[in-house]
Amino acid sequence: MMFVSVGAQMPFDRLICAVDQWAGLRRRSDVFAQIGKSNYCARHIETTQFVDAIEFRRLVGDADIVVSHAGMGSIITALEFGKPMIVMPRRGDFYETRNDHQVATARHFSQNGRLTAAFTEEELIDKLDKATLVPPSERIDAQAPIHLIKTIRGFLQQRTEVRRPVAPATRANTR
Repeated sequence: MMFVSVGAQMPFDRLICAVDQWAGLRRRSDVFAQIGKSNYCARHIETTQFVDAIEFRRLVGDADIVVSHAGMGSIITALEFGKPMIVMPRRGDFYETRNDHQVATARHFSQNGRLTAAFTEEELIDKLDKATLVPPSERIDAQAPIHLIKTIRGFLQQRTEVRRPVAPATRANTR
């Protein structure tokens, strides 16, 4: 099963339209998409507007491949499950987001071999055709390593101790 997600904040019709058209041409009936409040009416894939966090994790866990916008929640969840992933970032020049932070995210994770990125609909179609060749990602832990947590805790304690307010002098203390 292919699970497609646009995230919880806004629709991403360019992604859903490309996947829907691909699924129709390839006669794929195993695509399920979470599409947000989209105006696009898919004809070849099963869709729902939203899924809760538990259902999202179940769908990612059950998927053979995850296709998504380049949102950190989607990326991290797919990495936790070690799922192969194709992302198509939202683009600022298409007014799909405020800026190109998703483009930068997709480039970074793609360059590090964590996912496959498609920056246009044509690239996405090509990557979907080769989806069976997309390698699974290296799994990450759901929580930060204990040494990182301890380091951050120590840093925060140190900062708190440095910033403890000194009691103001009172008249009784100044005599």
